[in-house]
Amino acid sequence: MTRKRTDQLTWRHWTLTILVLASIAAVMVRLYQVQILNHEDYLEQAAVTRQGAATLPGPRGAILDATGYPLATSVDTWDVYIDRFLWRDREKALASASAFADFMGMNPGELFDMGTDADAGDVLVQRQMDYATGLELQERDLWGIRLIPSAKRIYPEGSLAGPLIGYIGRDGEGLWGVESDFNTTLQGHDGWTTMERDALGRPIAFSHQQTKEPVSGGEVQLTIDRFIQAIVEQTLSEALAQYNARSGSIIVMNPHTGEILAMASSPAVDLTQVDLNNEDLDKLVKTHAVTDLYEPGSVLKTLTTAVAIDLGLVGPESSYEDTGAVEVGGYTIRNWDLMAHGIVSVREYLQQSLNTGAVWLAEMIGADKFYDYLGKFGLGESTHVGLSGEAEGTYRTPADPDWYPVDLATNSYGQGLAVTPLQMLTAVNSIANGGILMRPYIVSKVVTPEDVRTYEPVEVRRVISEEAARTTYDLMHDVVEGQEWGHGAQVPGYEVAGKTGTTLVSIPTGYDIDSTIASFAGFIPYDDPAISVLVKIDQPSGGLNLGGQVAAPVFADLAPQIMAYLRIPPSKPMVAQP
Repeated sequence: MTRKRTDQLTWRHWTLTILVLASIAAVMVRLYQVQILNHEDYLEQAAVTRQGAATLPGPRGAILDATGYPLATSVDTWDVYIDRFLWRDREKALASASAFADFMGMNPGELFDMGTDADAGDVLVQRQMDYATGLELQERDLWGIRLIPSAKRIYPEGSLAGPLIGYIGRDGEGLWGVESDFNTTLQGHDGWTTMERDALGRPIAFSHQQTKEPVSGGEVQLTIDRFIQAIVEQTLSEALAQYNARSGSIIVMNPHTGEILAMASSPAVDLTQVDLNNEDLDKLVKTHAVTDLYEPGSVLKTLTTAVAIDLGLVGPESSYEDTGAVEVGGYTIRNWDLMAHGIVSVREYLQQSLNTGAVWLAEMIGADKFYDYLGKFGLGESTHVGLSGEAEGTYRTPADPDWYPVDLATNSYGQGLAVTPLQMLTAVNSIANGGILMRPYIVSKVVTPEDVRTYEPVEVRRVISEEAARTTYDLMHDVVEGQEWGHGAQVPGYEVAGKTGTTLVSIPTGYDIDSTIASFAGFIPYDDPAISVLVKIDQPSGGLNLGGQVAAPVFADLAPQIMAYLRIPPSKPMVAQP
């Protein structure tokens, strides 16, 4: 009979050994996490939970405009509490409640009841008390009254750029705009301090103290100029009232760099009186120039023209015969004025904004090249401006099963496709800057305790040749300045280049023939554009509803104010010489 050896480990021994080793390893890993990796976090938690510990809030960083002026910043305040533990001494609590009520302008009986409630812990009496008032209260040394440092977000420019700047909730988190998109950067890191207290909660003199200093959040500097932003918002508000329009947006950019100097939508949230329970708040806080899509209408004819010129298919004097209508795929496309204009040059078609001219150019370009150029202009893709909620835009191409030849025709004059106002102005900018698509940007600098990050202009790609860009730009100048009957975008003393657009409002069943979107994209001064502007007025009513009647005059009102601020003098006499 063979005996089984007892000096060998069985599978049960091995299993037990492995489990013991695994348990030891898990404990070691956890100890490493607690004592090494997360030591500071656990130390802070232990400190703030001990009696006598207080949080020292880390100041939130400021949001600055292009000149360095704060658009959003934080000021020190106090949160005022009653210490219910100390107010168990009813005699002292009564005296404290009387003095505290006198200071606060409150009912002493109500304060006493609040502070002697059976529930444990402190009771909040006032949040974000003015700093100087808090110091005065602190000097009175009232029994059981505790002041904890806090901070309040203020907006020195009031309601200016409310959707863009954003707002923070009670938890200190950004709710929308830059406050939300750059919340991690702006948010400070709280510190803490502890002091030993006796059984009654009173600080013990000369006791050991521990303090972890708070860390301030970073600063975010925008390309927005608060003076230009104020001009834009005021002009937009007046325009909506004048034309009885539902809403609108205006963007001002530097066409050479992509810097956004102003971006406004109306109606918009007022940062000085935010109602977080407002059912329409989501509409008021959106940066509509970035989030909303629309059909740009005839402004897009500038791109169609630029493509045809870039491909060498036409020049400014190339012509076609305009019969007032053109048949495409069984559909009849007519000019906006329902008229035939005979032999028309490229210059004249753009001046008169003829749909038949855009269709003529698009057919020469061909569908594949046309949509390839739209992509190069940045339509149908994010501009990467860095703001949340940006829409990419959309259009169909021959690769899509629901594309038809008529789509090429309607797309050529800005209908049947959707873009954001920022996309449209960014694309048109490439005509004024020599053919380069510049990435729009709204943050110029981020400063944190660790480093400084500066944002520079970014060339995305060359879209058209410099020669084609210049030729198209000259044609846009002729649109505004080269017509005998004048143009609504003309600015006394300055030369302007631009193009209007008018499109019907899209609805689920097609188009609302009684509602339009009036727009204008333009540059000033013409010889060396300092700014580009896109004006978009939604659903104007009261008799005027075309781009030339509504949006162009808004540009004419806005542009000279910005020129005066930028100290760019007129290039021609303001008054006719005798």
